[in-house]
Amino acid sequence: MRSYPSFLALALVLSAVSPAWAQVDYLTVATTKTSTAEKEMNEAAADGFRFAGVMGGETAFGGAEVVTVMHRTPEAVPGRYAYRLLAANRTSTMQRELQQAADAGYEYRGQTIFNSLFGGREVVVILERDGQAEGRLTFDYLLVATSKTSTLQKELKQAGAAGYEFVGLTVGQTALGGSELVAILRKPRS
Repeated sequence: MRSYPSFLALALVLSAVSPAWAQVDYLTVATTKTSTAEKEMNEAAADGFRFAGVMGGETAFGGAEVVTVMHRTPEAVPGRYAYRLLAANRTSTMQRELQQAADAGYEYRGQTIFNSLFGGREVVVILERDGQAEGRLTFDYLLVATSKTSTLQKELKQAGAAGYEFVGLTVGQTALGGSELVAILRKPRS
């Protein structure tokens, strides 16, 4: 007669080999001000949380909010990551601020359109800096904003030929220029 391991023994074996993603803690940061979102994300990062995703829009009780989801695994290192949120309603301002942040060691992680109380409709970009990264790449960023998909196609092809990699896109009504497609690309600095 064949012997099978008991359910308890099987459960112990499975728990010993379960992946880290099986034990993830989540935190939602929702606010009407991008400066508050940045502050709360950095406070969460000090406790070991890391950025997972972002969306701007209307929530049932909060109105126009930036909603960010952060996660923490058992291996998380408190304070390893730092965050910067950029919010601008002018393409040239966003391009300049994005590059300044990149020069300070931040990398693109996400973007959304947000209707802020003071700035109107803005593109919000989430940047992350890894405090433990050694010899990290520095990137040059390129922001492409247009109202026509054909123009976006043309500019993306030109950027790709120049070595830029696409990292994100938002579509919506913005103060950058009405109804716009805003793409962000980057390439390693040589």
